[in-house]
Amino acid sequence: MAAESSTAARVPQGAADHARRRPIPLARRRYDLIFAAFFLVNLCFITYIVDLEQLVIANPAHFTYPLWPPGPLVDLVHWWGRTFDPVLLARPVWWKATIWVDAALYGPFYVAAIYAFLRAKDWIRTPALVWAGMMLMGVTVILFEERAGPYATPQFGMVLAANLPWLLLPLAVIARMARSEHPFTEAASDA
Repeated sequence: MAAESSTAARVPQGAADHARRRPIPLARRRYDLIFAAFFLVNLCFITYIVDLEQLVIANPAHFTYPLWPPGPLVDLVHWWGRTFDPVLLARPVWWKATIWVDAALYGPFYVAAIYAFLRAKDWIRTPALVWAGMMLMGVTVILFEERAGPYATPQFGMVLAANLPWLLLPLAVIARMARSEHPFTEAASDA
């Protein structure tokens, strides 16, 4: 009995809790596939195509096509800006700051989040909550610009609809992570 007490005293509480937990199978948390798909779209299209275009092309009125993103996707981004989203082409300094945050912080987060949501890793909980708060703040500021700023869009309904996933999914991530300190694992049975 004394040996058990001394062993338990040497194991940190967090490690002991982790040792008694097991991953919840993805089959029982299929809604996490929605989050993983959202993160994948952000990683592969939004962050490293749409946003990267805005970093490598300073002036969309006078530019040479970069190696990446591909020309047709650059044209798509510019069409969206001309048709619906003037701030995307104006690229004020505050806008570029949001793009740098996306490329430097969100991109790596998406890689980690895809892995963690699919492989049931509880360590993503705090980074996911931080991401969700940052995303909600950023998108809210952008939508205020889109509605009433110097680069307000003439098509606010379309821009709002296009940005709605970036309001709803962070809220869903907060709800998903707030339910438990261990969103992807459950207590292991003693049997």
